[in-house]
Amino acid sequence: MTDRFTRPSRKAFLKLAAAAGVAAAFALPTQAQTAASAAAATDWPTKPVRIITPFPVGSGPEGVVRLLAEKLQKTWGKPVIVENRPGANGFIAIDAFRQGAKDGHDLMHLDNVHLVAYPHLFKKLPYDPKDFEPVLPLFRANFFLTTAANSKYRNVGDILAEARANPGKLNYGSWSVGNPVHLGTALLEAMTNTEMQHVVYKETSQLYTGVANGELNFALGTMATAGPLQRAGKIKFIGTTGLKRHPAFPDVPTVAESGGPAGYEVSGWTTIATPKGLPKAVADRIQRDLEKALAEPEIAQRYAAFGYDLFPTTREQFGSFIQSESTKWAGVIQRAKASLD
Repeated sequence: MTDRFTRPSRKAFLKLAAAAGVAAAFALPTQAQTAASAAAATDWPTKPVRIITPFPVGSGPEGVVRLLAEKLQKTWGKPVIVENRPGANGFIAIDAFRQGAKDGHDLMHLDNVHLVAYPHLFKKLPYDPKDFEPVLPLFRANFFLTTAANSKYRNVGDILAEARANPGKLNYGSWSVGNPVHLGTALLEAMTNTEMQHVVYKETSQLYTGVANGELNFALGTMATAGPLQRAGKIKFIGTTGLKRHPAFPDVPTVAESGGPAGYEVSGWTTIATPKGLPKAVADRIQRDLEKALAEPEIAQRYAAFGYDLFPTTREQFGSFIQSESTKWAGVIQRAKASLD
């Protein structure tokens, strides 16, 4: 049997042509929308851009955002205003962002806890992490495991040995439940099957003074928070939470090199986020201009002073990283039975 091609009747042909015309008509708006999106990116911004941050004036992350705002203002030709809305776990700032413009003229400065920890620490959040479209990470800050300068602990292995010998007796500190210092130590407990006592201090300065005078056995800290007492010879760094040694402290081993578990890594990071559903062309422009600002030498110099590292990645890779971080901290939080409700 052979296949036969049947020529459609004139009536059928006209129906096919009409259907094709309808399909084309529906395709035209999509093309127009693409052109409009590209035009919007070319014209954007049309007014001042606001970056809302939950960090107080003078803090390290806030200083970085202000420096980047200066760079972006020159590129965009419009004022870039940093608006500080500290307090309430960052919820005040997030609420202001959610009520702001959805066209990219309002941007959000987020801490990593807002995206990967709070969804597991609160039963009900006043926001949905999916409300944000993270553009790029601004920096990454690794921590140091700190203990008193005259402490008997020479390395992380000494601390873990005592934790195993005296479950629940060894203590460490942080400034709240659910912050990276608390969760970073909870991760160390989870990876070594140890139990230690978490002590909360109201202020960061009190926390590291507690380490220096022996009230606390140890605490995680950054160059910015623990560095002053380390330079004063009051505390010592016995391990860094990065997978590699920090270039500013090449003699300080990683936690794994210091007797801790292999693969242990903890870092703090922040990001600039746009509203969900922003036209791709506008989002792409924000990403491109932010990458350009982050590449300027002045940024690297400022980062070195704070102990921050550049965190080069693509938007897609960053999205995957956020998902993996969320999964990682969900397990740690569940094991620690940590909650902010």
